[in-house]
Amino acid sequence: MLQYTNSRPLRIIGPAGHILTLESLPPPDTTRWVASRKAQVVAAVEAGLLTIEEVQRRYRLSLEEFYGWQHALERAGVAGLRVSARQNERTGRRRSGSAAKEHQRSLQPV
Repeated sequence: MLQYTNSRPLRIIGPAGHILTLESLPPPDTTRWVASRKAQVVAAVEAGLLTIEEVQRRYRLSLEEFYGWQHALERAGVAGLRVSARQNERTGRRRSGSAAKEHQRSLQPV
């Protein structure tokens, strides 16, 4: 007789080196998302503790928001998940975009 078991881990090692379980993840009613909590959720998905669909339901997150966290974590670590880091990144993009437009204007004949 074949016996099937759940292949999900019961616990994982989180980004800070602590053991994470479903019970130790941020609560579903979390409204203040600090970088460490975001990193825990991303780690839980990447290790198979939660699926992306479960994260969307549990935390009411969009796919874009989750993938943004994942990308920021891959690119800059937990520090990249801080709101100030993301704001600085957006400001830098706006500046580079406006600088490029200004450069284009300066190249046009008068």
